[in-house]
Amino acid sequence: MNLTGSRTINADIATVWDGLLDPEVLKECVPGCTEMTGSSKDGFEAVVTQKVGPVKATFKGAVQLSDQVEHQSLTITGEGKGGPAGFAKGGADVRLTAQGDTTVLEYDVEAKVGGKLAQLGSRIIDGFAKKMADQFFANFQEAVEPPGEDDEADTEETKKKGWFSKLRRA
Repeated sequence: MNLTGSRTINADIATVWDGLLDPEVLKECVPGCTEMTGSSKDGFEAVVTQKVGPVKATFKGAVQLSDQVEHQSLTITGEGKGGPAGFAKGGADVRLTAQGDTTVLEYDVEAKVGGKLAQLGSRIIDGFAKKMADQFFANFQEAVEPPGEDDEADTEETKKKGWFSKLRRA
């Protein structure tokens, strides 16, 4: 399954780059992630629980960042094993382009599954992979963008918006 997309993020390129390398940002952005340890240099260990169709599994795996060109591009690759449910692996090539005060983040994602998950059929798997990628990049955008004027109220819904951006400014 291949997926291509882009997002215009209302944050400077340095903030977006730093967010891509931060394990706390990644943990908050990966849907179903309960643990993320490690570093951008040595790689991350992650635990992710997801339900795909009728199959619910907890995947334990590794995530590596490679081909890093600071403030320009990197490749994220990961592989996880979900016991009897099977395995999932994939990667994303991410490119950043500054446009004034914003950053355009473009991505190409490739995902593969095996085991029980592969038996669900390509339509379910492709839809799930697209949903996961879209949700990750939407969560990432929300984490690194500074809160807007309308978001300043300290409600439950807006407390998390721009949390990484706020840390960088502190």
